[in-house]
Amino acid sequence: MPAEPFDVVIVGGGSAGCVLAALLSENPGRRVLLLEAGPVPRRVAEYPPAARDVTSLAATAPEHPLNWAHPVELVPGRPDVVAGGRILGGSGAINGGYFIRATPADATGWGMPGWTYADLLPAYARSERDLDRTGPGHGRRGPIPVRRPVDHLRSPTTGPFLEAAARLGFPAEPDKNAGGPPGAGPVPSNVVDGLRVSAAIGYLLPVLDRPNLCVRGNTPATRLLLDGDRAVGVQTRDGPVEAGEVVLAAGAVHTPQLLMLSGIGPADDLRAIGIEVRHDRPGVGRNWSDHPAVFLGFRPHVAAAPHPHAVTAQAALHLDSGADPAGDLEILLFTRPFTDGGPLHLMCALQAPRSRGVLTLTSPDPAARPRIRYGYLREEADRRRLRHAVRVAADLLRVGLGERVGLDGGVLGVDHRLDGWLRERLTTSAHLCGSAAMGPAGDPEAVVDERLRVQGVDGLRVVDTSVLPVVPRRGPAATAVALGEHAAAVGWCA
Repeated sequence: MPAEPFDVVIVGGGSAGCVLAALLSENPGRRVLLLEAGPVPRRVAEYPPAARDVTSLAATAPEHPLNWAHPVELVPGRPDVVAGGRILGGSGAINGGYFIRATPADATGWGMPGWTYADLLPAYARSERDLDRTGPGHGRRGPIPVRRPVDHLRSPTTGPFLEAAARLGFPAEPDKNAGGPPGAGPVPSNVVDGLRVSAAIGYLLPVLDRPNLCVRGNTPATRLLLDGDRAVGVQTRDGPVEAGEVVLAAGAVHTPQLLMLSGIGPADDLRAIGIEVRHDRPGVGRNWSDHPAVFLGFRPHVAAAPHPHAVTAQAALHLDSGADPAGDLEILLFTRPFTDGGPLHLMCALQAPRSRGVLTLTSPDPAARPRIRYGYLREEADRRRLRHAVRVAADLLRVGLGERVGLDGGVLGVDHRLDGWLRERLTTSAHLCGSAAMGPAGDPEAVVDERLRVQGVDGLRVVDTSVLPVVPRRGPAATAVALGEHAAAVGWCA
């Protein structure tokens, strides 16, 4: 590590971190260091196939080296493992390429000045090079290509899915990045010719030769360096790094973990495992949300292999369960089987859950895994709405999409039996948000303010999905990129 202090050190090379490093280093007088815990490919060709080919989700398997594989508890007594990207680009380097903006209602619900949908729209537009849509609100020159399934890339099941939604009376939503009411439509993706264009590929790789930008791979941070009430750097596995400002962009698991390892978090929890309390912030690791989901298998009436470059999730129905006009449910069409010869699947997800999760440390050792408890489906309202999503998915199959697999009518029509089916098959969309949430100064649960400054600590910000008070109603990949764009554009980071 250079002895001279950096102006900014960014911890985490995920979506927001890559964007922020690229944009902040545009100023040649600003020395920027990006620390990534996983490997750092320098060219697209150096990325492993699992991180290039969007038709492969192999890197999300627990045993894959590009995956953190976080041990979690979705419901009491139900251990599971949740993927997290462990390579430059973060989870955006291994996911399915879904690239949909948050809804206007999401930004309104966050309730923070400077974070309205109108405030965020320029950041979304700057990030994207929309290959299908023009006009106000759509970017044409950004680093991330955005593409809906065009005719030769459409799976044979995509048309029947949209037709089935129309037969059931659901409106069309041809542009899911337009901020309009929910409906059925194609899924925008950040994919071109089968290549998953992560924020690392779109933003960072083209500027790695800047003399004022240093990107270090395989360098996990272990704690923050604090001088009184100010962050002055980061301790890494390889030694300390001094900086004028520290930005945590390590993701919604590792960011709260680093805060707590540094003594910033719920005081009683920290003392219980022998960590000196530097700043009591009860909201660190608390009150976060994610999208609970289940998969419903089916055999399509029209069976044919999709184009080799076609994305796996091609169409989605967003719908209102009865009390959320912005659409609190998602039914996502998967166009490839998970195993050879297996069925296709509809993923049924609750996009505005009431349940909240807790992340706590188990040890002061940075290598120890945190305990992650989702608390899914504790609320009857969440169970009721997820049942509704599954029943709508079954109706889509009934009116022409295909034959249901693994769920018989005797279970589908009885609430308590369907609840048992849900619990047995419950998974998560892996969209954890809010573990270091924004909030006003008087909110004891708030961790950062509207300018993403950690309350009570100078020189320290968080720029990743940890800060979103509630998970967006659409997957947060595009919003994670917009976070980096927004923070850089308004000049919050040094």
